[in-house]
Amino acid sequence: MPSAQKAPAISPNAAATLSVAFTLIYVLPFYLSPATRPSPQLSRDAPSSIRARIRAVTLSTLICLGITVYVLHQGGRLGPYEILKMLGVWPISFLDTARTLLLVAILFAGPLFEHGIVDGGWQDWIRGRYVGEVLGSWTGYRNYVAGPVSEELIWRGMIVPIHILAQFSGKKIIFLTPLYFGIAHVHHLYEFRLTHPRVPMLLAIARAVFQFTYTSLFGFFATFVFLRTGNVLSIILAHSFCNWLGLPRFWGRVGVEAGVPIGPPGDYSSASSKPQVQSPVQSRGLGWTVVYYVVLVAGAYGFYRGLFPLTESRYALPVVLAEE
Repeated sequence: MPSAQKAPAISPNAAATLSVAFTLIYVLPFYLSPATRPSPQLSRDAPSSIRARIRAVTLSTLICLGITVYVLHQGGRLGPYEILKMLGVWPISFLDTARTLLLVAILFAGPLFEHGIVDGGWQDWIRGRYVGEVLGSWTGYRNYVAGPVSEELIWRGMIVPIHILAQFSGKKIIFLTPLYFGIAHVHHLYEFRLTHPRVPMLLAIARAVFQFTYTSLFGFFATFVFLRTGNVLSIILAHSFCNWLGLPRFWGRVGVEAGVPIGPPGDYSSASSKPQVQSPVQSRGLGWTVVYYVVLVAGAYGFYRGLFPLTESRYALPVVLAEE
């Protein structure tokens, strides 16, 4: 007779409780200090506010990391190497990272075509013209470094291993844990109401729902890749890449004015600080728009076809995602 399944190292309720606790540890400090607390007088983009919030999330990440390591060691009886593997920080495969970024680039083929070819930004990309300008600003550092690093370490590198210990199935981990990530952005509704008091409440709620939706969608993808590769670096870079490009254009013509990503900015997942490419002197013909949408659809199909092949890795975490 087959042996009984081993009991989970921690209970599902404990995993859920820790996930909620990590989310609160990350968000609540924003409201505990006048330096980070949103107000009509203090913009979230003010350098002083950004610096204070980065200090807060750094401390929050370290606290959550300490709790996670303790749970993995005491509850899961894991040694140092196994803990590093579950956190996704070692071993790191740069080949897996490159393959993940290729997959994301395929998905964003449309926006890359618009901003690089239609708007003529490819030469500036090659020269690295905006790298120093963006990363040298506090908003750029927040959006492309501090935000992706702290968020992916917590919602992928820490919350996912805890759910693995609780023996959640791969599908449940992929579709459940990113909801904590989405919920962590709901507090932006309060911040938005403070800075935009004249916007109707219904529109503000719709904005928050939209933000929750696209952050959760990214979370589904990020969690899937994290489980498949066991590589948190890949997810951090993919997060930064998505913040840079923003959401793709789903309607309208290209080449008429500077392509601005559609969607509301988030606290640490905003593309609002990305330098806009200057509009061309003459508007592009309709054919460019047709090509854009063809490339957009082709990119989505290529992403679908490459999702499993490009995320296959021998460093995958110990979770079964699909029956062979």
